[in-house]
Amino acid sequence: MKALLTFTCILIYAWATPSYAILNVEITQGTEDALPIAIVPFYWDSKETAPDLSDFNVIASDLLRSGRFAPVPEDKLLSRPTSTENLDFSSWKVAGIDNLVIGSVRPAGNQQFAVKFQLFDVFKGEQLLGYSLTADASSLRYTAHHISDLIYQQLTGQKGAFNTKVAYVTVIRDKDTASYKLEVSDTDGFNPVTILTSSQPVMSPSWSPDGSRLAYVSFEKRRAQIYTQILSSGERIKVSEFAGLNGAPVWSPDGKKLAMTLSKDGNADIYVLTLKDKSLQRMSKHWGIDTEPTWLPDSRSLVFTSNRSGKPQLYKVDGPGAKPRRLTFEGSYNSSAEISKDGQKMAFVYKDKSAFKIATMDLETGVIEVLTDGPLDESPSFAPNGSMILYAEGQRAALAAVSADGRFKQRLVAKEGEVREPSWSPFLQ
Repeated sequence: MKALLTFTCILIYAWATPSYAILNVEITQGTEDALPIAIVPFYWDSKETAPDLSDFNVIASDLLRSGRFAPVPEDKLLSRPTSTENLDFSSWKVAGIDNLVIGSVRPAGNQQFAVKFQLFDVFKGEQLLGYSLTADASSLRYTAHHISDLIYQQLTGQKGAFNTKVAYVTVIRDKDTASYKLEVSDTDGFNPVTILTSSQPVMSPSWSPDGSRLAYVSFEKRRAQIYTQILSSGERIKVSEFAGLNGAPVWSPDGKKLAMTLSKDGNADIYVLTLKDKSLQRMSKHWGIDTEPTWLPDSRSLVFTSNRSGKPQLYKVDGPGAKPRRLTFEGSYNSSAEISKDGQKMAFVYKDKSAFKIATMDLETGVIEVLTDGPLDESPSFAPNGSMILYAEGQRAALAAVSADGRFKQRLVAKEGEVREPSWSPFLQ
């Protein structure tokens, strides 16, 4: 059957699409030491007809999903103050609430809204943060995620990643046929946009460091080819179609190169394609299978999976012609590495007895920490702030996320079909 391709040629950050979710978030494991916080529903400060303010409910949802906070359920709020004049910190203090957020929305002319919010330290009775933002009706949810990021950063000291995106592949099977979609959505599953639809497999999405493009593998010609695609226009560029394997593309942190797996010279090895002049450098040469490259922050060194020792393990190579050095020795199977943006940790698939789990390694000390239970976890991807790791639960054909310390877990279940191969975007402008 001829592959059917469709492209969504819209700017995915324009927020003009209806706000609905293709993935449902389920909290599967919490943390006992999460900070209590109260998010009071934002007040409509006008006599005019109010817009739908339900998008601001995502602030509490975002903070809950981080695993760092325990928002008070809306039906259990002690009161609903709308300004500092009717704030009574003493009652919130007695209830053990550490922080309080209030906000308001009012018309600002030209179909715009002025959004104001304040974050308070309840025990000190002090304002920690206060912003006035402007949004239109289509960007209220975006603004709410932005407020979540500001609150998260103020209270943790770490930049928030709620206003980012995730890419993933969905598969819908119907008897003897299957439909594959490359999709991009908010981190909570809302606002999904289909980037590519095909009757043949689509694999290995990878974000450019500026978040404007994706690289991926498509089998639309019934053989593996690597494409890059501009998300704002849908424009595609075929960057690799060598004979044999073309797989596992990943952008360098400087955005100038793609590392990939090619078998054009016989065995599967790691190559680097410089996008400007299309030059190709071979990074590994071995009789074994070398695949799944990932970059370190220097845009020179790579970590990859190889079975050169007999079973899959992770190796590091520091540039063309350098000798790869083995990184993993614990466990009989280690693969699918991803490096955190700060270069301090490596997430990977770790086989523990008969189960495949997500683990991390401290790249300075070599200490390994197993974060998930398996039995078939795969494709780990760090949040841009390193706080969470998104991965695929292969047995459930769903996505899941775990905090970098393993204490908080959530599952993102598709309303239809299988979901695989997640990739978390960088911070977006």
